[in-house]
Amino acid sequence: MSSRQSAGHGTTPSADRPCIPGYGVPTTHEGLLPWSWAESRLRDATLYWISTTGPDGRPHVAPVWAVWVDGLIVFESGPNSRRSRNIAANPAASVHIQSGDDVVIVEGVAETIDRPDPAFAARLLEAFAKYNGYGYQYNPANWQNGGLYIVRPRKVMGWARFDIQDATRWIFGSSP
Repeated sequence: MSSRQSAGHGTTPSADRPCIPGYGVPTTHEGLLPWSWAESRLRDATLYWISTTGPDGRPHVAPVWAVWVDGLIVFESGPNSRRSRNIAANPAASVHIQSGDDVVIVEGVAETIDRPDPAFAARLLEAFAKYNGYGYQYNPANWQNGGLYIVRPRKVMGWARFDIQDATRWIFGSSP
């Protein structure tokens, strides 16, 4: 796997509390969710909302089918779509899984992978198989000219309780 296709970060991120003023998020680490909780939801989700920002500063959000593989969110997008043009201008992206009950929000950097190595492509096809019943067949040939994107997480936030007493923030690297 090339450096552009390397696993998200290779280690478990550090966990703490997100800063959500006025919502009563605890200040202690008691009750933090484990990283495995977030990963299972990222892996099992069917619909992911991808948020990007255009060169003019306007936000754009759209639902996509995606997968969680090797610590990365991976999705297809036409190279001329608004989402793809936004990523080319500003790679900052946020991703929210479909659930409003088990919330997982990923903030990171999106990038194109033009030619995934065969081992990574095989893992992607296995993960994308969750969509086989919808009448769409993923084809690595579509990924040869800019049709495949990853979001490399920098920060992930999640909670499973409406009162967000279990709100957890996972940080990759050194800065929130």
